[in-house]
Amino acid sequence: MKRVDGKTALVTGASRGIGRAIALELAREGAKVAINYASSAAKAKELAEEIKELGGTAIIYKADVGNSKEARGMVEAVAKEFTHLDILVNNAGITRDGLLPAMTDEQFSQVIQTNLCGCFYCTSAAIPIMAAQSYGRIVNIGSMNGQVPAMGQANYSASKGGMLAFTRTAALELVNFGITVNAVCPGYTETDMVDAVSPALQTIIKGKIPMGRFAHAEEIAKAVLFLVADGDFITGQQINVNGGAYM
Repeated sequence: MKRVDGKTALVTGASRGIGRAIALELAREGAKVAINYASSAAKAKELAEEIKELGGTAIIYKADVGNSKEARGMVEAVAKEFTHLDILVNNAGITRDGLLPAMTDEQFSQVIQTNLCGCFYCTSAAIPIMAAQSYGRIVNIGSMNGQVPAMGQANYSASKGGMLAFTRTAALELVNFGITVNAVCPGYTETDMVDAVSPALQTIIKGKIPMGRFAHAEEIAKAVLFLVADGDFITGQQINVNGGAYM
């Protein structure tokens, strides 16, 4: 028997990077997976086909999690399609980097809306569904940059720091419904976002990581799997997967 056989999962921002790795990991371990995307339709379709080739079940749902109506509608539609919803991974996120003196209102609000408000919209929509079945596993994908200062990322750091505070409060409020809420906080990870950084800067960053490399997206996914498969007595916590960059 696989570790999450019979469970259903919704992974936001699942078409690429860390979200993609999480969706694949959950599918390999037996979960039916809903793949959310906002713009990468082709990549979402490719992922769904890959999951099906593994013998798994996947559905695709387009929604902007920063839009309350779209986010809540997606959660409800996925739960209806699967007849229940056991796992929610709030992974969708964007960056709009810039130093504070030059950061615009739009840059700040877009990141907060998607990264933090999107987490709230999806979680609040999942609560009545999970509470009715007295079971739920919610994992929020934070960031090391929500724990330490990050030049040019006041908006992103605020969104991820807020997500960690939200995680703790949600865990406290939902524990009596059989719902656990935790966060996984990646450090620098091999994704399209990091690949865009110049090789010289990548070398400097790696020099500050005790393990001397970036994380693989699959390593983040394994931390998520642990929480949803084996973390029955874990709630309100954050697992840092950063190679020792923040301790």
